[in-house]
Amino acid sequence: MRARAPHLMSWLRSTWAISAAFALLFGMLGGSARAQTAPEGAAAPQTLQPVATAGADAARPRERDRRRAAKLYLDASKLFMAEHFEEAMNNYDEAAKLDPANHNYRLAGDVARNHAVTALIQTAAKDRLRSDTDGAHNALARALKLDPNNIAATQHLYELDDDVAGQKQLAINTKSAPDLGDSVRLQPLADRRSFHLRSSQRQIADEVFKAYGISPMMDDSVRSTPARIDIDDADFESAARALSIVTHTFYVPLDAHRVVVAADTTAKRQEFMRQVLETVYLPGLKDEEMTAVSTLAKQVFDIQQANIDHSAGAIVVRAPKNAIDAFNSTIRGLIDGRNQVLLDVKLIQVAHRNERNIGVQPPQTFTAYNVYAAEQSILSQNADLVQQIISSGLAAPGDTLAILGILLASGQVNSSLFSNGLALFGGGITASALAPGPATAYFNINSSDSRELDSLQLRLGDGEAGTLKLGQRYPIQTSAFSGLSGGIPNIPGLTSAGNSGSLSSILASLQGAVPTIPQVQYQDLGMTLKTTANVMRDDRVALTVDLQVTALSGATINGNPILNNRSYSGVVTIKEGTAVVVASDLNKAESRAISGTPGLSEIPGMNNITAKDTQKSFATLLIVITPHVVRYTQPSGHTRMLRIERASQTR
Repeated sequence: MRARAPHLMSWLRSTWAISAAFALLFGMLGGSARAQTAPEGAAAPQTLQPVATAGADAARPRERDRRRAAKLYLDASKLFMAEHFEEAMNNYDEAAKLDPANHNYRLAGDVARNHAVTALIQTAAKDRLRSDTDGAHNALARALKLDPNNIAATQHLYELDDDVAGQKQLAINTKSAPDLGDSVRLQPLADRRSFHLRSSQRQIADEVFKAYGISPMMDDSVRSTPARIDIDDADFESAARALSIVTHTFYVPLDAHRVVVAADTTAKRQEFMRQVLETVYLPGLKDEEMTAVSTLAKQVFDIQQANIDHSAGAIVVRAPKNAIDAFNSTIRGLIDGRNQVLLDVKLIQVAHRNERNIGVQPPQTFTAYNVYAAEQSILSQNADLVQQIISSGLAAPGDTLAILGILLASGQVNSSLFSNGLALFGGGITASALAPGPATAYFNINSSDSRELDSLQLRLGDGEAGTLKLGQRYPIQTSAFSGLSGGIPNIPGLTSAGNSGSLSSILASLQGAVPTIPQVQYQDLGMTLKTTANVMRDDRVALTVDLQVTALSGATINGNPILNNRSYSGVVTIKEGTAVVVASDLNKAESRAISGTPGLSEIPGMNNITAKDTQKSFATLLIVITPHVVRYTQPSGHTRMLRIERASQTR
C-alpha cells in the first residue's frame, strides 16, 4: 500500500487537473449555449451589453483557437502539478493569447509566473550558501526576466552584489601603492652554456656574465684568488648561483645588460642592495604586541630598521625587497586570522499532552438517621417559622410532614439529608432513612500540542571557543538580613514629636517594623551552548560541544525552586555542511486513576462506566548543529608531511 501511495497521489493530481480543465470547458460552452437559447420574451438583465460591430466580430476568437487554448490549459495544468512552472506559464500565456475573452487563462499564467519566480529565488539562495555566485546571479536574472517588478528578486540581487563587493575588498596590508619606478630586470641570453674554468675569481665572474650578454662591473672587494668552476648545460640562473657559491660574491642589476659584482659581505650588501621603505599598518594591536612584531622583524627577517609608530598603529620597515616580501607574507597570515566556521544550531521541541476523565463516580458515602429525630431537630431549630406557618393557616399544628414540606419548598431551611434523596425503612418512632452521598458523572477531555523551533547562528574562528546563552535569568532568594533592631531609642526631634507634630504619626507607623534586605542570586535558565570548532582536512569540522539546558520544575523546597538540568558534553567530527543531531531527549509519562466503588469497579464490564482519569504526555527535544566553513585563509588541518630519505654511503 505504501509503494502505491506516490502513484495514487500523482493520479489524483492529474485527475484533478483534467477535471478542472473539462469543468472550465463545459462552463464556457454551457454559458454560450444558454446565451443562444434564451427565450425571446425573457427580460434582459440590467447590465451593459456590448454593441455588436464588425470589429468586435473580427476580434472574437475562432472555435478552433478556443479548442487549442483549452488543450494548452490542460497541458499547462499537468506541468504545474509536476512543478514545471515556466513551461506551464508559457502554455497559460499562449492560451490567453488564443482566447483573450477567458480571463482564467491570464490569472493561471500569473500564478505560474509567481511560482516560477519563487523557485528561482530559492535556487539562488541555495547557490549563495554554496558560494556559487554565478549560479545565484543567473537564477536571479532569470527571475527578474520573468517578473521585472518582483521586489524579492531585486532585494536578493542587491544582497548578492554586496557579497561580491565585500569579497573583492582587500585587507589594508595587502593593498600596495604603485611603484615610483619599474624594477630593474636583467635580460640575459636564453642560451645554455657549459663552463670549465680555472682562473682568478674576477676573471671567472667576467667570463660567465659576458657569456650571457651581461657586462659586469667588478668592485674592489672581489678578490683575484684562484678558483675553479665546472658546470655543463646551464642557464643564466644556474650559472649565476654556482658562480656566487664558488667566488663568494653577489650581483646587483644596474639595467637590463649591466650588473655590479661585489663580495658577499654584510657591509657590501647594505652598500649595493636596493632598500625598500614600507609602512605596515597593524590596527587593533596593543603596544606590547607592536613591540613583538618589531622584534620578529629584526630577529627573524634581519630587518634592522623597524620603527614603531604607536599613534598611527603602524610599523615602518626598511630592508631589501625579498626580506620585505617575506615579512609581509608572514604578517598577512597573522592579520587575516584563521579559518572561520558558521554554526547553524536548531532547537526542535515537540510536546503533547492528553487528559481524559470519562465515567460515573457512584456515591461514596451513605448516611443513616432516625426520621423522627431529624424532624424534631428541624422543627426546633426553626420554631419561629413553624409558628408563622401555623398562624397563617398553611398547615395544621400537628401536620408535621406538611410543615416540613413548606419549610423545604420555601428555601428557608436547607438540610444535606434531603439534597440527594433518601430511602425509608421501619415504621413509627423507629422509622429510619438512608441518604446516599452525591454521584458525579465526568465527561471531560483536555488535549494540548506545542511545537517550537529556535534557529541560531554562531560564527567562530578556527580553534576558538564560543558561548551562546538563550533564555532568562531567574532570581532566587538565598538569605535575608536586617541591620535594625525592633526597639528604636528615643531621640527628641527624630524618634519623638519634638518641634514637629507630623513626626509622631510617622514614628507610629515605624514602631515595631524591622526592614529586611533579601540576598538574591540570579540563575541562568534556558540553553547554554559552549563549543569549539576545528577545521580538519577533507572539509571536516571537529566540534567540541558542551550543552546545558536548565528549567524550572514547578516544585519548591523551603521556598527555593527546584531546577531541571539536562547537559551534554562531547566531541563530534562531521563533514562541512552536514547536519548532525548532537542531543536528543524524549520524556514520556502515562498515568491512570479510577474513581468508583470498591468491588463494583473491579468487576469486568462495570469498570468501563467507572470514572477513569487518564493522562498521557510526551516531550521531544532535538538539537541539530550544521557547520559551514565560510572563510578559508590557510590550508585545512596540518600541512603535508615532507619526508627526505638519505641513502647510506658505505666506504
